[in-house]
Amino acid sequence: MNDIIIKVSSYYMFAVLLITVVLNIIQYASRRRYKKELEKFDIEKNQMIDSSILTELTKIENLVANASIKDKYDVWKREIDELKEELDNNMNDMILEADFLVEKKKFKDYIKKRTVIEIRLYEMIEHKNKLLKEMKEITLSEERNRVTITDLKTKFREVVQLFETTKDDFTPIDKVISLQIENIEKRFQDFEESMEEKDYIESNKLVNVLDSMIRHLETIIDEIPGSLIMANTLIPKRLLELENTHKEMVSNGYQLDYLNVEYNIDSIKKKISEIMSKIRVLNLEDVLFELKTMLEYTDSVFNDYEREKLSRKAFDDSVDVFKSKASKINNYMNKLYGKVVDTKYNYKLSEDQLDSLNTLSENLVILEEDFNKLCDTTKTASFPYSRLSKEIELLIMKLSNIEDELDEYIKSIGNMQEDERRAREQLQDMYHLLESSKKKIREYKLPVISDNYFVQLDEATEALREIVKELEKKPMSIEILNTRVDTARDLVFKLFNTSNELIKTAILAENAIIYGNRYRVKKQYVDEGLNKSEILFLKGEYKKSLELTLNVIDTLEPGIYKNLLNVYGKNTN
Repeated sequence: MNDIIIKVSSYYMFAVLLITVVLNIIQYASRRRYKKELEKFDIEKNQMIDSSILTELTKIENLVANASIKDKYDVWKREIDELKEELDNNMNDMILEADFLVEKKKFKDYIKKRTVIEIRLYEMIEHKNKLLKEMKEITLSEERNRVTITDLKTKFREVVQLFETTKDDFTPIDKVISLQIENIEKRFQDFEESMEEKDYIESNKLVNVLDSMIRHLETIIDEIPGSLIMANTLIPKRLLELENTHKEMVSNGYQLDYLNVEYNIDSIKKKISEIMSKIRVLNLEDVLFELKTMLEYTDSVFNDYEREKLSRKAFDDSVDVFKSKASKINNYMNKLYGKVVDTKYNYKLSEDQLDSLNTLSENLVILEEDFNKLCDTTKTASFPYSRLSKEIELLIMKLSNIEDELDEYIKSIGNMQEDERRAREQLQDMYHLLESSKKKIREYKLPVISDNYFVQLDEATEALREIVKELEKKPMSIEILNTRVDTARDLVFKLFNTSNELIKTAILAENAIIYGNRYRVKKQYVDEGLNKSEILFLKGEYKKSLELTLNVIDTLEPGIYKNLLNVYGKNTN
């Protein structure tokens, strides 16, 4: 037991020692890492105000030749001094505080302080870079501006040369453009003067102004010729064509009010005047877009004109189609009314059948009234043909529906006659089948015929009489007639099958007895069995007679039924 306690104590002490060592190692590693971070911050602080920014400030000091640059120099020098002072005081203090926290192993507090130092260093670096960029704008401006101005002068000469060679295309604003060119040339002179005076701030502004003015001049030279052609020639010509075509079409009966052509033309003319005013002051904002929109509008109106012409032709064609179709349907209906009178005499028509034709006729009258109203609108010119064409297409569709319904009605009337004809043909066929069944029964002269046969014979005969009665009725009901035909057909076929089965069974029973006579003398029980079978046969119980005979003979000759079928079955079909 003591050994166990000693072992447990040893393990415990070892674990405590191990944890202590690990924690010390972690703290040592963290302290070392944080010290390196502080060293990095200190290096960044010391490099903040480096030779690059001081060199640029010295260059600015050497360039001070006027009040504007002097003011800039003073501002930048003051900001650099303030930045340096903050680095020497505030930043130093924060780094020392962070180092103290690391020494005291207050790592959580250190991490918070480190975040503040990082943010402030980032802000100061950004501020320094901003100052450096602003100073380089001045120190590098002379060389940079000379290169830029050279490029701008080349571009400017090319634009001016293009203008001079195509000056006629800019009438009546060629003088305005010339003044703009002179203005740009004056700006070039101002730039040279500012460079001579070493006013680099002003020269930078002039470079930007010249770049903007030359780009604007390029836009002017590029867009104005096309804009002038559209505003002074192309669009006015299109508007004149629109007006003339509009007047011509209106005089020919077209309804074009929905296009608002006259109002839109007046609006476009006013807009062109406004655009010309903008062009005269070289304001090309949205000018080209608006002019192209006007051209697209004129194209769309010409398309509308063409659509109206096509719609009118389609409407006229549809009018002819409607009249022809309506005339055809009216002729059908007139003939059908006479046919329905005969049909009503011969056949019983349902209320729906009687009302359907009247409904179709009423619908046709309503449709023709709508058609006449639609045609009248062309005289009052209240609707465009594009709409009238769609309306008459709907009327033609409705007329086609009436035509389809009329065809179905005609088929239903015709089907009644077809059903009557088919019933008469089937009646004759069933009479032949009935006589065939009776003839077979008479030919075989069976000793006894079962009552079932006579019952079925009476039912079939009565069913045929019902068909005859129905055919003789005026008007007859086709529905009842079809029911009578179906019933009679089932009964006649049932009698036909019964007759065949009766005769077949009787023949097999008789032949089985004859076949079994050869075994009478050999076996007493065969003789007795055949005698019973003969008695059953004479009583008309042919099926029982056949079964008894087969059972008796099967004891001596197995498979006798199959042999009998092979010998006699074919003859009984």
